[in-house]
Amino acid sequence: MSTRTIRIAAFAAVMAVASAAHAELSSEELAKIAQNPVGNLISVPFQENLNLNAGPYSKNQNVLNIQPVVPIDVNEDWNIITRTILPMISLPPLSPFQGRTNGIGDLQFNAFLSPAKPGSVIWGAGLITQLPTHSDPLLGNNNTGFGPSFVVLHLEKGSPWVYGFLANNVWSSNNSSAPAFNNGLLQPFLNYNFKSGMYLTSSPIITMNWLAKASNQLTLPMGGGVGKIFHFGKLPVNTQLAGYYNVVRPDLASNWQIRLQVQLMFPK
Repeated sequence: MSTRTIRIAAFAAVMAVASAAHAELSSEELAKIAQNPVGNLISVPFQENLNLNAGPYSKNQNVLNIQPVVPIDVNEDWNIITRTILPMISLPPLSPFQGRTNGIGDLQFNAFLSPAKPGSVIWGAGLITQLPTHSDPLLGNNNTGFGPSFVVLHLEKGSPWVYGFLANNVWSSNNSSAPAFNNGLLQPFLNYNFKSGMYLTSSPIITMNWLAKASNQLTLPMGGGVGKIFHFGKLPVNTQLAGYYNVVRPDLASNWQIRLQVQLMFPK
């Protein structure tokens, strides 16, 4: 199945249930819910990441993350929030004899246990699993990975600010001849919301490859962008455009990232 066919099928499946959504919440409330990684609503973000000047020939790398978020009610006190990330990757050539590689990367699955009735401080704790679903050896690792995942944020009714961070670390199981990996991720986020549903945002994704040599371990981006809630009929759609510059990065890594996100929301 081609990458294009998978993208069309995923979008069609989401739109088939769009009639279940409603727009009773204000645009500002919807924007703040969209900024909560453990919010109690079904959503499907499509996050397009254009990484500029990557690889030995300074070509662009493209990663489209399909990231469905599905909450599961455990009881009146607790929810489990599941977050799946399936990357569709277009990798630039790594040698003069190689063309661009397109396909599916390794899937990551997060499950957070989170209070069903939190206060202004919201948290979730759980596990992350990485599965070798890649369609080409250049797009992933044959080892399965596991690790802890944690999120905490401040979201207070009446305040325009939403801020917090998401963190995880994934260790390989070393159940194959593929190289081992030990990768950390920290994503701080800071949002200022306007009543119109527009907001300012900064959510850089800081990564650490603990097994690389010291000079190639850290990727540290800085930047931000703007977001806006729209409605497609009764379906709320959160859109976002941002740019980040990697002030610290490994050799041959991209120096700039342009991030475009369209998030379909299905509030209860």
